[in-house]
Amino acid sequence: MINKQLLIGGIVGAIAVTAVSATAGYRMLNSDDYAEVLTVSEVTRTVSVPRDECRDQLVSVRHPTQDPNQIAGTVTGAVIGGVVGSQIGDGDGKKIATVAGAVAGGYSGKKVQEGMQDRNVDQVSQRVCETIQDSSQEQVGYDVTYLLDGQEQTVRMTDDPGRRIRIEDGEPVIE
Repeated sequence: MINKQLLIGGIVGAIAVTAVSATAGYRMLNSDDYAEVLTVSEVTRTVSVPRDECRDQLVSVRHPTQDPNQIAGTVTGAVIGGVVGSQIGDGDGKKIATVAGAVAGGYSGKKVQEGMQDRNVDQVSQRVCETIQDSSQEQVGYDVTYLLDGQEQTVRMTDDPGRRIRIEDGEPVIE
């Protein structure tokens, strides 16, 4: 029969070997080093997105004219001015008054026709569009400052690592 103490010693020895192996295996699996995170700063960039903004606007449209130089108004005014001028004075004075009336009438007729043409407009609605730039902030990542072997170092990461950062082969693991 097996000695009771030998059996108990074998069981205790087996438990001790198992515990030591488990602890060594855990340490081996968890052998990564960690560095303490000192600061985490969010990094953003400004993004511009164009968009069209349109509105209806009243616009004055001038009707086309068949007499852009106002010749009809000038001739009509000159004839009327000449007729009126011829009613003034006698002899050479009458001739001078007729010429002066024709010149003044021609000028006045031109200006009257010009004013009529300038007022010959319609108001129409026209669609006016312009491109507006909308700006927004887009997250790029995080600048993480950490302490490794007594020295501060910085790395850009896509996610906030929290209070510590995993180190492998002396470099931070960026996930």
